[in-house]
Amino acid sequence: MKRIITLLTLVLLLAACSLEPPAYLQNSSAGDKEGDFKVGFSISTLNNPFFVTLNEGAKEKAKELDVALTIIDAQDNAAKQASDVEDLIQQGVDLIMINPTDSEAVASAVEVANNAGIPVITVDRNAEGGEVLSHIASDNAAGGELAAAYLVELIGEQGKVAELEGISGSSAARDRGAGFNNIATEQLDIVTQQTANFNRGEGLTVMENILQGHPDVKGVFAHNDEMALGALEAIKVSGEDIVVIGFDATEDAVKAVEAGDLAGTVAQKPDLIGITAIEIAVQALQGEDVENFIPVELELIK
Repeated sequence: MKRIITLLTLVLLLAACSLEPPAYLQNSSAGDKEGDFKVGFSISTLNNPFFVTLNEGAKEKAKELDVALTIIDAQDNAAKQASDVEDLIQQGVDLIMINPTDSEAVASAVEVANNAGIPVITVDRNAEGGEVLSHIASDNAAGGELAAAYLVELIGEQGKVAELEGISGSSAARDRGAGFNNIATEQLDIVTQQTANFNRGEGLTVMENILQGHPDVKGVFAHNDEMALGALEAIKVSGEDIVVIGFDATEDAVKAVEAGDLAGTVAQKPDLIGITAIEIAVQALQGEDVENFIPVELELIK
C-alpha cells in the first residue's frame, strides 16, 4: 500500500510540473495583482522633448496601475541599450518595453530577453529581429505622406525640397521617409536628402550646408521637430523664404507653428503612446491576448 501511495504522489507531482504558464510569462515574477508587476523601460534618449513626454505618460499610467516601472536612458547608444536590457533582465523584471535607438541593432537585445523568457514590447520604433509581443506607435509612413501633401499645397508641384533624415537604422526615420517619398517623388523635386540624426544642432548645421549647395530650395521636411527647429534657425539667419514641416508636435514646435515660423508639424501623441504601452504590458502580464500592432492616431498641425 505504501508503494502505491508513493507512486500516486509521484504521478501527481509530475502532472503539476507539466502545467507550465504561457511562454511569455515563463521565468517572470509576475503575480496575480497589478501591483506585483515589474516592468523595465529602455528608452532611446531623454535628451529629446518627444521622448521626455512619452516617458512621462508611461510613468503616470504605471503609477495609476500600481506597476513598478524602471526606466533607463540609452542615450542614443545602441551598445548601451543592449547592456541596459541585460541589466533589466538581471533585475528580474516581468516585461521589458524598448524604444529602440537602432531598430536593427536592438534585435540581439530582444533575443536575449526572449531567451530569458521575458516578453518584449516595442514603443515608437520597432525591432527588426527577435520576438516582440506588441508594437505601439504612430503610423509614421502616413505621417510622412501628410507632410508631403502639405508641402505640395504650400509650394506647388515640382517645388524644390530638402529632406532632413533621422538616425540611420531607426524605423521612425525609415518609415517617415518612405511615406514622404511616396508622394514627394512624384509631386515634388527632392534636391537633397541628408541626415541630422534627430538633433536640433545638427539640423542647423546641415541646413546651413544645404542653403549653400541648393539656394533654390523652397521647402524642407524634417523627420522630427528638433531637426526642423534647427533648420528654421539657419533659414532665419539666411533671410530666405523657405517653409519647414516637422514631425512630433513637441511644445517648441507647436509654439513655432502658432508664431507663423514653422509651417506645420505632424502631431504624434507621445504621452498616449507611453500610456498605451503600459496598458498593453499589464494586459499581457494578466494573460490577456494583445494585438501585434497598436497604432496611435496622429494629425497635421498647421
